[in-house]
Amino acid sequence: MSLLLLITTLIGLHLVTLQGNYGLSIINNVKIKSIALLTTIINLIISLVMFILFDFSSKQYQFIEEHYEINHFDIYLGVDGLSIYFVLLTTIIMPIAILSNWNSIESKNVLSFIVIMLLLETLLLAVFLVLDILLFYIFFESILPPLFLLIGLFGSSNKVRASFYLFLYTLLGSLFMLLSIIAITSIMGTSDFDALTKANFNYITQIFLFYGIFIAFRVKTPVMFLNTWLLKAHVESPLSGSIILAGIVLKLSLYGIFRLILPLLPKASINYTYIIYVIGVITILYASFSTLRTIDIKELIAYSSVSHAAVYLIGAFSNTIQGIEGSIALGLAHGFVSSGLFICAGGILYDRSNDRLITYYRGMAQIMPIFSVLFFILALGNSGTPLTLNFIGEFMSLYGVFERMPILGVLASTSIVFSAAYTIFMYNRIVFGGSYSIYFRENIGDVTRREFIMLLVFVILTVLFGIYPAPILDGLHYSVSYLIYNIN
Repeated sequence: MSLLLLITTLIGLHLVTLQGNYGLSIINNVKIKSIALLTTIINLIISLVMFILFDFSSKQYQFIEEHYEINHFDIYLGVDGLSIYFVLLTTIIMPIAILSNWNSIESKNVLSFIVIMLLLETLLLAVFLVLDILLFYIFFESILPPLFLLIGLFGSSNKVRASFYLFLYTLLGSLFMLLSIIAITSIMGTSDFDALTKANFNYITQIFLFYGIFIAFRVKTPVMFLNTWLLKAHVESPLSGSIILAGIVLKLSLYGIFRLILPLLPKASINYTYIIYVIGVITILYASFSTLRTIDIKELIAYSSVSHAAVYLIGAFSNTIQGIEGSIALGLAHGFVSSGLFICAGGILYDRSNDRLITYYRGMAQIMPIFSVLFFILALGNSGTPLTLNFIGEFMSLYGVFERMPILGVLASTSIVFSAAYTIFMYNRIVFGGSYSIYFRENIGDVTRREFIMLLVFVILTVLFGIYPAPILDGLHYSVSYLIYNIN
């Protein structure tokens, strides 16, 4: 079933390219987009079936596919209690990412846009499914060319600069991880995840390997001084690019920590936790203060993503069940909420007015009441309000940090106050704050059916799992307990 996920997207790619050979008429473009949307929905159904059939009382990899000696590589696919959630996150977000730019891509570019999106889904799913450390790196890096093209072809005015920032920053950071992976493979004589978890590297080796891998994940998270690429990419990319970046790509580093750092390098990860915590706390404070002063809506949401990413980064290194489970829950919640906020800012407001400045909007509740309600729920989620999944994730992450290092835990907890401040500031200025929006009455309407469905999916997931998080936390419990047992 793991291989079926990849095959489905490849079949969808083939059908899309065949349809593209018939020309780029309006009817044909609708067919191309419909094939892509149907492909991503089928993948979502397959991943839900995997989740339902998954045995969460086992630490073993499940739905395994083994294919040996294919072009000098052994294709080894499967999921465990951690990766199944990232697979689900990917298959939930991709259909909405395609829907988000349904009407905004020019007819002559529809085929290339859809091919890039389906290729991205294939590669992102492959990152979470492969059980080989070399293939993990290959797919981890292979998402860069499609993202580079997506931003460079379909972004806004400064798109070329933003796409190069994304490509060069993340590629350079990942070279250190490549050196570490080559060293691990040469020392152990295997690149299989399951075999590598039984390795016991000496302490000096672990330190060097830890630094190499962590540098790559610092760029991908991203943390302070390494987040320039993310801000430019978010602001300049098309809406679907922002959704994929915030919802899935930023979670690759979180997944990599659970795959490479914690199980393979336990001594180094425990002894150097204080460095990670200091970096995380500085990132939270830096990103929060930067967010408070920005007036660009997309930039504000991008800065808030940096702050929340730092919270789940330090939660992942807490070496407690609560902290690690909370980091994954916050990662999923951030994927839902930030994607929804980007739809609100870059998809609904920007499409209607071609302006991203908070100061341009006033009193949108007067003419967009349904949008205002959905936007409000997502804003509450971004603030970590109780009864949202973000609250569960942030509380558990910060609890794990506080249990490990109380002083840094207190400083990290300021993210709750700051996130409420900048999110409510943004919401209040846009939705209330006057009656300037009366001038938009002729050309700004409330959400369409397509926009309503996209936002409603994220709102329901955020609130539903915030009220009843058991499907996530109960499923994670056994895998996280086993991971901590291995570390200690």
